[in-house]
Amino acid sequence: MEPLIITIARETGSGGTSIAKKLSEAFNIPYYDRELITMASDISGISENLFGINDERIGWKEIFSSAKKVYTGEILPPDSDDYISTRNLFSFQAKVIKDLVQTESCIIIGRCANYLLQDNPNVIRLFVCAEEEYKFNHLKEMHVADTAAGIAKYMQKEDKRRSAYYHYYTGEEWRDVTGYDLCLDTSKYGIDGCAEIVKQMIPILRKK
Repeated sequence: MEPLIITIARETGSGGTSIAKKLSEAFNIPYYDRELITMASDISGISENLFGINDERIGWKEIFSSAKKVYTGEILPPDSDDYISTRNLFSFQAKVIKDLVQTESCIIIGRCANYLLQDNPNVIRLFVCAEEEYKFNHLKEMHVADTAAGIAKYMQKEDKRRSAYYHYYTGEEWRDVTGYDLCLDTSKYGIDGCAEIVKQMIPILRKK
């Protein structure tokens, strides 16, 4: 049987990671989130902390820059002045993702994986969204901030950073539905409902 690769892009607070866990259990395949940081650090020798700081985000300078660093696949050598640049950190993480899907079925959360793996015939690309109130309540349960204003600010900031990060390295729009095979609204169907939809749709999506 062909490997099953699922990528999950998600709005902050939408429950995308929870869906990944449900699908991981259902299909008995691993899901990768921050583990990708450790793997990229291991193969590059670059501090894991540095990867963590730049995980799914770029600096405000890059956000407002007109010059994008669309991913080319190039990895710079250790003697390069830009070896620990954000661009090279992204390239190492992209390498980890591409190598993983060559050896196993798995679920990749975020990190432009839908773009990086768009030419892989075994990939099913999901986007998870939700209404603002649902995301707010989810983040409240996660205690991301002490006040309602703080939660709203966190949600807006994180989505803005994810969107900017995606556009910076892909040249495309994060919420553009043409970049995904299936979009799921957890505020309508819930975590369990969305996971069930994916399970039911897998046979159809694998024939796309």
